[in-house]
Amino acid sequence: MVKSELEFREGRSEDLWALVQMLADDELGKLREKPQHPLDDRYIKAFDAIDRDPNQSLIVVFLGQEIIGMFQLSFIPGLSRLGAMRGQIESVRIASCHRGHGYGKLCFEWAINRCREKGCDLIQLTSDITRTDAHRFYEDLGFVASHTGYKLKL
Repeated sequence: MVKSELEFREGRSEDLWALVQMLADDELGKLREKPQHPLDDRYIKAFDAIDRDPNQSLIVVFLGQEIIGMFQLSFIPGLSRLGAMRGQIESVRIASCHRGHGYGKLCFEWAINRCREKGCDLIQLTSDITRTDAHRFYEDLGFVASHTGYKLKL
């Protein structure tokens, strides 16, 4: 595989159906996503909010003409760490039929480079505690499980 095989671009409204399908294509996603026609309005509202926010990027990954991956990249300004900018990577997905070919690693290389360009001092992500394979993948990339995260479902 050569890096030039993949194309990365900002998500567009016409990508939304494929992205929701990808989010639903795993054990956790199939329990919490609704990949149906027509798409739930909440997906459309969320996409519009991400699209309008200059600190948010919904990145779509192509292999040829096919969408094979996605992730959301957020840039978070903060006072701590001497006013450090943080990059947050979320909703990382590679289509199930394309997993195991190194595309996830290329996505993270791209995201890390984008964070450097934006002046981030730190990149963070969260991962469901049950995703042990993903945890190994992140650790292989150099991420450290240095914090305990908490969520409150509303």
